[in-house]
Amino acid sequence: MSGMSTNKNPYIVEKMTLDDVPAVAAIEQMVFPLPWSVHAFEHELRYNSTGHFVVVRLRQHSAVGKKTVSLRRNPKREPKQGPTPRLVLGYGGFWLLLDEAHICTLAVHPGWRGRGLGELLLTSLIDHATELHVAVMTLEVRASNLGAQKLYRKYGFVRVGLHKGYYSDNHEDALIMGTEHISSAAFQGRFQALKASLWPRLAAGGFSMQVDYQVTETRRR
Repeated sequence: MSGMSTNKNPYIVEKMTLDDVPAVAAIEQMVFPLPWSVHAFEHELRYNSTGHFVVVRLRQHSAVGKKTVSLRRNPKREPKQGPTPRLVLGYGGFWLLLDEAHICTLAVHPGWRGRGLGELLLTSLIDHATELHVAVMTLEVRASNLGAQKLYRKYGFVRVGLHKGYYSDNHEDALIMGTEHISSAAFQGRFQALKASLWPRLAAGGFSMQVDYQVTETRRR
């Protein structure tokens, strides 16, 4: 998957594998009020041919290195049993529906926010969708999640609809957001410029005075 990483920054985005599921599920429990189960992720990876899922990790702890570091920062919110997670800092994915890529999940470990990782995951998904000759990208986001909405608008997503009472935990509305054709010259011009401005932040370890977009609740219920 080209465009997902550069060796000038300490992070790498890779295809999610079954080995990543324990770590992904641990973050899932921390981030989402309606978390997917381990079995849900396993089903997506094993049987859903329309699903495309990735993880971001430190480059030196990529699948090639096979190193493991614990991300446990809040034991009360993590599973009490199960294997030690592989190092995963965040993850995202979309379902390919004809010529549309619907982003169904995007999350960053709470202890690793503010480094641009949510933005890195989003650009990686857009890059991969472009490689697959997708026309447009869509997603749902909670009406109250203004930080995530700001990031999506930065990357060309606009509101195209509303799901009233979409989230079953509190009956909150979901905004439906979508892009113009992602292969258009206008979209790609803006997109490549945004990616170029992201790389220095990642190379510096991500800490800066820039806004923390708090991308932690982009999820199809």
